[in-house]
Amino acid sequence: MFFSTTPRQESLSALADVKLTPFWLDDKNKPEKTQPLTTKTESDLTIIGAGFTGLWTALLAKQRNPNLEVIIIESNEVAYGASGRNGGFCSASLTHGFLNGVSRWEKEFPKLLQMGRDNLDEIENTIKRYNIECDFIRSGEINVAVEPHHIDDIHEEVELSKQYGVDAKFLSQDEIRARVNSPSYLGAIFDPDMAMLNPTQLAWGLRVVCLKLGVRLYEGTQVTSLEEKRDSVVIKTQFGEIESKKVTLATNAFPPLIKNLSYYVVPVYDYALMTEPLSKSQRDAIGWHGREGLSDLCNQFHYYRTTNDGRILFGGYDAIYYKNNKIDSDLENNPASFGLLSEHFFQTFPQLEGLHFTHAWGGVIDTSSRYTAFWDTVMNGKVAYSLGYTGLGVGASRFGANVMLDLLSGEKTERTKLQMVKSKPFPFPPEPLRSPIINFTRWSLRQADENKGERNLWLKLLDGLGLGFDS
Repeated sequence: MFFSTTPRQESLSALADVKLTPFWLDDKNKPEKTQPLTTKTESDLTIIGAGFTGLWTALLAKQRNPNLEVIIIESNEVAYGASGRNGGFCSASLTHGFLNGVSRWEKEFPKLLQMGRDNLDEIENTIKRYNIECDFIRSGEINVAVEPHHIDDIHEEVELSKQYGVDAKFLSQDEIRARVNSPSYLGAIFDPDMAMLNPTQLAWGLRVVCLKLGVRLYEGTQVTSLEEKRDSVVIKTQFGEIESKKVTLATNAFPPLIKNLSYYVVPVYDYALMTEPLSKSQRDAIGWHGREGLSDLCNQFHYYRTTNDGRILFGGYDAIYYKNNKIDSDLENNPASFGLLSEHFFQTFPQLEGLHFTHAWGGVIDTSSRYTAFWDTVMNGKVAYSLGYTGLGVGASRFGANVMLDLLSGEKTERTKLQMVKSKPFPFPPEPLRSPIINFTRWSLRQADENKGERNLWLKLLDGLGLGFDS
């Protein structure tokens, strides 16, 4: 089954009363913003960005040294960016999936697998320790075949997984449809190393913990520049400044404060819909009582999951780069992408025709050419960064935070010895080449989806160079 490119009127009518705001952020329990920084102050560690990476960095730094003076500064509010707009898939994978990891870091992949599982366990332990209510469920993830050639791909992955002790399981067409009933499913692979959660509730919970531990948080504070001094870095903002011994950059896809980092990250917009709660008869029609996360195996793939009040989040497919690295709140509303997602939703679950969507939104992803985060320090080891999660940062952001703290400490750790940490992704070309290359790659991926997975010469070249483009 290949997904259509033109939404039908019935699909558009399901969007008639939709709110153009992220569902997760549309919550009466959303915390009040803190005051912005308006004075000069000092700190041991200043974290720029209050998404998952920034929040984990602050918490882990305080756990390592409770006496550390830690500040978080955020241009908008906690979880405003990707951390509040994602699907809530919290994966144990640090490498954007099994196949991407084993192809890039084959020798150290067993270690990366174990580190990823330990990281997910520690996320769960933190949630329990601090009583963070965020609907955390170790449900696993199901990747579904919607084209015949996907079945061969699944069998190959299952066999390869066994060599690394990964408990991936093949599900036949009857088995997957017994779990989640869609006429488009031909088979599936089940990955147990995935949890589902409410991302903003996790972020807000981490915010509460950080504040209780003495972290200072300044929201609505835009950093204008970093200035290196002999033993510190001066962080200048609109109305104040911080002189800090160490700094971490957790800015995701937003313009990095270190200029050359823009060559390694492309801002890509991803879109999602949320349905109204399903009725009992609607739920009975599709099953899906295990609350697993789902995604299909197309290059332009969809991801979807259920919520604790019986809704379905449905996102993905489009991964749109806007020329000149454009990031703008206006780009979060894309009627064409919302219409396509609605059409694809009802192609996946035709038995839910008549269901309406309550929320539609977009968000920007920090895409790297290897799909995973990368790290380093600048300003003589006083500034560390972690960028490039490519849509799987909910879980990997905690690992990324630990790597930054390791790098700032100057100590050699198991994490800093990893080739994954020591290497960088291949840079993207600057404009005016960036836009046509990315758009041609997207077109090529779509052509592969339409032609039984057959990759053209351009995609084969990218494969050979270890490059790619993924949402």
